[in-house]
Amino acid sequence: MGRQDEIVKERIKKLEELRKNGINPYATKYDVKDTSKQLQEEHADLKPDTKSNKRASIAGRIMGIRDMGKITFLVINDGYGKMQAILQDEGTPKETMDFFRKYIDSGDFIGLEGEIFRTKRGELSIIISSLTLLTKSIFSLPDKWHGIENEEERLRKRYLDILMNDEVKQIFIRKAKFWQTIRNFLIEKGFLEVETPALENSAGGASATPFATHHNAMDIDVYLRISMGELWQKKLMVAGYPKTFEIGRQFRNEGMDAEHLQDYTQMEFYWAYANYEQGMELVEEMYKKVALEVYGKTKFKFGNHEFDISKKWERIDYGETILKMTGVDVFKASEKEIISKLNELKVEYEGKSGKSSLMDSLWKYCRKKIAGPAFLIGAPVDVSPLAKRSSSDSRKVEKFQPILAGSEVGNGYSELNDPFDQEERFKEQQEMKDAGDSEAQSHDFEFVEALKYGMPPTCGFGVSERLFSFFEGKPVRETVIFPLMKPSQTEKPKDKEDWKKNAGKEKKINNKLPISREEAWQLVKKYNSDKSDLNHYLESEAVMRGIAKKIGEDEDYYGMLGLVHDIDWGITKENSIEHLTKAPEILKKAGFDEEFIKIIISHGYGFDCAGLKDKKRTRKIEHALAASETVTGLIHSYALMRKSIVGMDATGLMKKFKDKKFAAAIHRDIIKECENLGLSLEEFLETSIEAIKGIAKEIGLE
Repeated sequence: MGRQDEIVKERIKKLEELRKNGINPYATKYDVKDTSKQLQEEHADLKPDTKSNKRASIAGRIMGIRDMGKITFLVINDGYGKMQAILQDEGTPKETMDFFRKYIDSGDFIGLEGEIFRTKRGELSIIISSLTLLTKSIFSLPDKWHGIENEEERLRKRYLDILMNDEVKQIFIRKAKFWQTIRNFLIEKGFLEVETPALENSAGGASATPFATHHNAMDIDVYLRISMGELWQKKLMVAGYPKTFEIGRQFRNEGMDAEHLQDYTQMEFYWAYANYEQGMELVEEMYKKVALEVYGKTKFKFGNHEFDISKKWERIDYGETILKMTGVDVFKASEKEIISKLNELKVEYEGKSGKSSLMDSLWKYCRKKIAGPAFLIGAPVDVSPLAKRSSSDSRKVEKFQPILAGSEVGNGYSELNDPFDQEERFKEQQEMKDAGDSEAQSHDFEFVEALKYGMPPTCGFGVSERLFSFFEGKPVRETVIFPLMKPSQTEKPKDKEDWKKNAGKEKKINNKLPISREEAWQLVKKYNSDKSDLNHYLESEAVMRGIAKKIGEDEDYYGMLGLVHDIDWGITKENSIEHLTKAPEILKKAGFDEEFIKIIISHGYGFDCAGLKDKKRTRKIEHALAASETVTGLIHSYALMRKSIVGMDATGLMKKFKDKKFAAAIHRDIIKECENLGLSLEEFLETSIEAIKGIAKEIGLE
């Protein structure tokens, strides 16, 4: 029995004794009269070794206990700060001392009353005269010096991270102040806070992939919003409101990185009769206000950049900046010329992207070198379908984006209020969407209808919690109080009976292999000679090894499955119905056991071969093999299109996965079986790409 198990057993025993004695270990309330912060402020002038004439009543969690025999010191965390409490023979009743020593542990919540005094060492303390157990803690708290060191565990158990690390706790206090400062700033400027729908018939107001769901009562498919009510707030401009804003959660079903999440908080405001020049002035004032109110400073560091937002915010032109940094005039250059430059700079881009997307990839390369503060202006019409055209250059729009630390942290523009121009841009976006661009916007007929009633000149602007993460100097996930995590591998089904029923259901596998990897490779080549087939087997081996490492399984065993999974393909592909009929005999002769052979056969389940069409995979290892050998086809096709696997990432591959016209023969439903391994599709794709990159030279994908 481990130490934690012993602690749990001992505490449960105390719990049972308390209940037996008529004491509720989980109280319903406690009359709190004071807080640690209030007491520290009120007794700031109390001298060492001096008692106060005031008694205190506080409640909180015991963070630490030092038992010195006749005197015991406690550290109480009441949520407002920490306070020392003392039990001693002089001042604490014997029954209270006895109760404490018998039933109370570190981590328990208690209520206490007593006299206030300052110790000789200057620590403000409470001599406990009465004590009430409020909540009995069953698990012990993490070590106070180290907290939770495992990164995933720390985010999964954020409540402990906050409890043990005051620095983390302060992040979210500052975050609340961050949004409250923005809210107060806008209200003081005359903006009305509104609420718009989070569920929409079509996801509009931005170019992003939405989350889709179904509305049971109306029996319609709907989307979670991808903008903070942009089109709704502009309808409110039509309705006659001069200034509106909304702060809320929005959702984009896209990649995760240090700066982006799928669900996050966003603010957007809309200001009638104003243009983007006025918007820039207001946003600059707002950012400076937030920095000073929340942090009391204007200088920050994020990544490799340092920036001071009190400086003059220069205007940076989109086209001029790209021309200066890359030599490409994006307004004159052809798609081929931009692609050539992107390849030269080794910048990732989508192979079937239109010119607007290619320009954006080139801009992102340039953006990383700008520390800011600055406003990006002069963006092309193609990349901003909702912005008003510039009156001085019809190729550009009146758009502005604050640039800090090499990134855009906000987006605003003079809103397009010409219904006919808007309708044409929506049509272009719909054509892109129909061609497979999942991020293109849908044609919103109702919004165009609203514009035809007339919308005044309007400036709109949005900023997300990325700005807060930049001020904090941390990845955005670190600044989310409870970031989304994939289910823990050790989590049990919610229904305890189901868990008991399913526990241990997956049969333990004998991972011992009868032949070496080199012997297996020679065996594969005995029955297969086609170079593309052999490359597929190597890719499958690499991916299976990568997945095994990711989920904590035997890499050699998983790798062997990937290497030999199609061992009889070279002698059966002329009649594919026979595929996997010869494999059992070949593998058995080589010494592989029945279990290994069954797993090999399982990747053919659902296909018209070896009589496997009606069979279904049920085990994790079967799903792993099927998904891994299938995903290699998608990755290989994408790498050939790009001329190399170098620079490939999960975000780009995800878009190809969603584009059903790309590599149409690939069974995407089988790839999604990766979710049965506890991996998200994006995690699986990322792991698979990295695995194949490791053998890129060997298979000709460098």
